[in-house]
Amino acid sequence: MAARAIWKGQIKIGTTKVPVKLYSAVQDRTVRFNILDDRNKMRVKQHMVDPDSGDEVPTEEIQKGYEIEPGRFVILTAEDLEKLQPPASRDIEIEEFVDQDEISQQWFERPYYLGPDNGSQEYFALAEALKNQEKEGVAHWVMRNKYYSGVLRSIEDYLYLFTLKDAKEVISAKDLAKPAGAAPTQKELTMAKQLVEMLRGDFNAADYKDEYRDRVEKFIAQKAKGRAPRLQAVKTKRKSDDLNAALEKSLAALKKGKRAA
Repeated sequence: MAARAIWKGQIKIGTTKVPVKLYSAVQDRTVRFNILDDRNKMRVKQHMVDPDSGDEVPTEEIQKGYEIEPGRFVILTAEDLEKLQPPASRDIEIEEFVDQDEISQQWFERPYYLGPDNGSQEYFALAEALKNQEKEGVAHWVMRNKYYSGVLRSIEDYLYLFTLKDAKEVISAKDLAKPAGAAPTQKELTMAKQLVEMLRGDFNAADYKDEYRDRVEKFIAQKAKGRAPRLQAVKTKRKSDDLNAALEKSLAALKKGKRAA
């Protein structure tokens, strides 16, 4: 099935505008369960209930409040929240261009594809320029009543847009405590280097799957057919405090595996 655009806009760089369509680059595959009544296996509904009386609170009597201190709330009405929304826009404004990989990966939140809309000459020219100059654009835009910051990148001759986390959400490595413990010995450094070399390879996305989700989906499919397969608990690997012993054990296992292959 062909990908479906979830939003349309335009990249704005000064007076230049490039019409684009936005597509999601990831898909949520989380296993979700319905909440059922144990007797008749019907879905049950959630209700807002007064914790003191146990009575259900009607929807029209529910308000949104922000707790500024224990037991004290600032009430926000629907009108307040509507007025706080950013003005609607279809512009993905590029404020500046920075060197590739200048922005740390910890800032990145969600990826999107940007496809050309109504002609592609400007679109592919921009993608080519970003690739050749090894630059990426810092972008700001409004989508579905929410303000976003992001990065515009050229990957394999196409444009990608990555949303960025808010500055208050990102923890700098400078704020973390330095790791304690003795420095590794030369022997440990040598073995660690050998371990890295023996596991050198090319990344293949198909090799990395959500094993828990696969097990759950397989189990559900078998139960749906009237079977109740026996599940083996996943064993937890024992941790070793001795780095030297752990490295030697890992190297021995890898060498044994390569000889067997």
